[in-house]
Amino acid sequence: MSVAAMLASNWSICASPRSAADGHPDPGGGSARATLTPTGNLIVAVCLGSIGALGLLNNSLVLLLYCRYKILRSPINLLLVNISVSDLLVCVLGTPFSFAASTQGRWLIGAEGCVWYGFANSLFGIVSLISLAVLSYERYSTMMTPTEADSSNYWKIGLGISLSWLYSLLWTLPPLFGWSRYGPEGPGTTCSVDWKAKTANNVSYIICLFVFCLVVPLLVIVFCYGKLLCAIRQVSGINASMSRKREQRVLFMVVIMVICYLTCWLPYGIAALLAAFGPPGLLTPEASIVPSVLAKSSTVVNPVIYVFMNKQFYRCFRAFLHCEAPRRGSSVRSSSRVAAKPARVGASTGPRRTDDFLFMVASLGQPAAGLPRLDPGPEPALDVTKAPSSDINRPVVVSLAARFDG
Repeated sequence: MSVAAMLASNWSICASPRSAADGHPDPGGGSARATLTPTGNLIVAVCLGSIGALGLLNNSLVLLLYCRYKILRSPINLLLVNISVSDLLVCVLGTPFSFAASTQGRWLIGAEGCVWYGFANSLFGIVSLISLAVLSYERYSTMMTPTEADSSNYWKIGLGISLSWLYSLLWTLPPLFGWSRYGPEGPGTTCSVDWKAKTANNVSYIICLFVFCLVVPLLVIVFCYGKLLCAIRQVSGINASMSRKREQRVLFMVVIMVICYLTCWLPYGIAALLAAFGPPGLLTPEASIVPSVLAKSSTVVNPVIYVFMNKQFYRCFRAFLHCEAPRRGSSVRSSSRVAAKPARVGASTGPRRTDDFLFMVASLGQPAAGLPRLDPGPEPALDVTKAPSSDINRPVVVSLAARFDG
């Protein structure tokens, strides 16, 4: 069978349920699709309209700041931009159609439009989820790598961004070619994967989608940020006075990230599993539309958590509002040295502009009392010029530094 024939077959499956208001059977072969009340449709339309407008504003502002201020053009920030791009595409290519459908109480752009909407929104949503996991891994690997981060090396981040899109395509293309299908969901004003079909073909896809596109990214995020917190607590034992506030702030950020991730996406995943494995009619129209709205709200939440709570972006945002140059944060240097003779850290390359939301130094090879003092002020470099006399024949220091661009 040709690709065109398979796509046509998929679209024809969705052709019968033109709208909830017409009373046609749903794609799974059940009875007429239940609809929301006019008041319910109005509430959903207001929510979707607000989410679409705020998501469009927030993510457009992220792209504007990134393009305007060169200080933001770093590899890690490019990953944040990728998340904003995927969220912006949802706001432009998805939310307006579900908003219009909610105002009318029925799907408006036909069966082909339903398939396209389900594919596009699934693609961009999974890109956002995978990018969040890649971001957490990048922060974790930056902390654990005992070398100075190269702010000009975009290869690693570019690979992560490419993999996020390819991985998403890997899981969103199969419904177009026969493994499950796209069709109306909930009260018929949005479209997604057909959660209600009880066939083995459909159920197997839903299980894989839940595990590999929701649970796996969540486990990566929890693992990487958990390791970050453990490392911060170890450093706190070396210099507790400097690290305590940063530890608390990172803990707060990690908790907020995980809670928002679960709030936006876990209800949608649970609703999909209930629709696939539960008895018919288990989910009411109201219960089925709420998870979809929460998932779309991630387009508003992500820029706030990952970008505007980032010191670099926040400074540039304030500068943009006041039409002035952004203030630079304090510069810190990270390096790793193992030396049997005096070492000078950061003396030859000059200060580097970073977002010093988190700066951790874990040292081995000498007692904590012999460590260089970590000054949170603007001093750009730390000098280690002499080892203690009793340790002259062994390595002076092995230091590990990392940033958490929160």
